[in-house]
Amino acid sequence: MKKILLLSILFIFFEKTFAQKETFDLITYSPPKGWIKNVEETFVSYVITDNTKNTWCRINIVKSTTSKGSIEADFENEWQELIVKNYNPTDKPKESDIQEAEGFKIKVGTSKFTFDNSECSAMLSTATGYNRCVSIVAVANNRDHINEIQAFIESIELIKPEATAAEAPAAEVPAAEDVEKSIIGTWVRSASNQSDYSVNNGISGNTKSQYSFNSNGTYTFYSKSFQMTFNKLLLTRESGSYKLSVKDNITQITINPQKSIIEEWSKENGTDKWGKLLSTQGRKLEIVTYGFFKHYAAGVQKWYLVLDGVNPTQRDGPYNGGSLFNNAWMYGPGDYPIELPK
Repeated sequence: MKKILLLSILFIFFEKTFAQKETFDLITYSPPKGWIKNVEETFVSYVITDNTKNTWCRINIVKSTTSKGSIEADFENEWQELIVKNYNPTDKPKESDIQEAEGFKIKVGTSKFTFDNSECSAMLSTATGYNRCVSIVAVANNRDHINEIQAFIESIELIKPEATAAEAPAAEVPAAEDVEKSIIGTWVRSASNQSDYSVNNGISGNTKSQYSFNSNGTYTFYSKSFQMTFNKLLLTRESGSYKLSVKDNITQITINPQKSIIEEWSKENGTDKWGKLLSTQGRKLEIVTYGFFKHYAAGVQKWYLVLDGVNPTQRDGPYNGGSLFNNAWMYGPGDYPIELPK
């Protein structure tokens, strides 16, 4: 992408050196050096913090979605979903003119928001083309990393998607002897800005949870919580057994934990890397029976594990099935599992 995001109105041009290129979804880019990288199913983030100055900056590359038909409609939708809901900006976005590059139309918007009694800035860059919409979000409470954001944006190359997405395979009810095989493996879900405080006040971190189901009927569950405003990391470790059954033609899975603990860890240099173990405490053992089925997400061409629950659980947290599965949790394939402390 050749300076397609009108960064001349946002940043001062400077001489830079790019790192080796990486690719996520429809974007190839040079990652900022020394920033903490976090890869999830729907986004890749880069974060840098300075505890001595109490400053931070975050860049999110958001996985592409189906376009709503125009760059104007896409930008407005992305602004509401990615900026307004997460950062509650204090004013309307200052928008750039629409530019075109490599078959995409691009629009940029910036605004201010308040977090921790300080003024912060948010920038949304949205590109629409080939019936896809892809966005980048950059937020910061300082101007220390403007040059690095500029270098990152200017390194971007947009990738033309394939002409047609692969058709979703027909969903089939697994035969009885195949049900257990279909759940074996590691399944992961991530959530950002879960707390009301984080949503209303801006930058936070993320919570990643994962199940690993073994063929011998045992399981492990881990959950890692990272918040930029907290000085600790939380790690839940749980293990036990599971059992599959069928009731009223619905496949069910019963989780029976034998051990569950929460660990508090210090942050290594203020990042999401494990520091030292600070404390350990027991956690409530929740025996829960879920409805269990698999869902194919055609947009990302992957199967998801869906656990349908009557009530929210402490283990799984808030539902994340969206409008498709109102009272359920969706766990994706464990391509990026939690890195446990050594």
